[in-house]
Amino acid sequence: MIALEPISDMHKVLLMSKYEMSDSDADTLISESNVELHNSKFFKMFIVSNKEAYIGTISLYEHSASVISIGPEIFDKYKRQGYAVQAMKAAMKAAKLKGYKVVFQQIRTDNTASIKLHTKLGFETDKYDYVNKNNHTVNIYLKSL
Repeated sequence: MIALEPISDMHKVLLMSKYEMSDSDADTLISESNVELHNSKFFKMFIVSNKEAYIGTISLYEHSASVISIGPEIFDKYKRQGYAVQAMKAAMKAAKLKGYKVVFQQIRTDNTASIKLHTKLGFETDKYDYVNKNNHTVNIYLKSL
């Protein structure tokens, strides 16, 4: 069983080491998550824990009043143990409680683990290839909450 814990100053060292962030970048990320706002849109980041350790992060980012993206990352040591599914379900529940209706995900076409995760969770895609702003080929995956 996992828990989602809002990021805070006590997670700063973890964020800095896992994401190679500077001290000030970690402060900004924590601050934006605490006020739930990034680029004038809802944003919230959580630490994923399994009662024994921090096993990853997951974030919610608003696209519109009813559409949100969820960004999961399970740390390497804890992959392939079902934690991503549990974290996504918990994040989708949190998004639904906030009033969001649809989860919108851009998944790289070469990211087979993420494709399997989203398929398992019931996301739909038309498998049409898009090139995103980072010049990666992605498919759009959608799920109604």
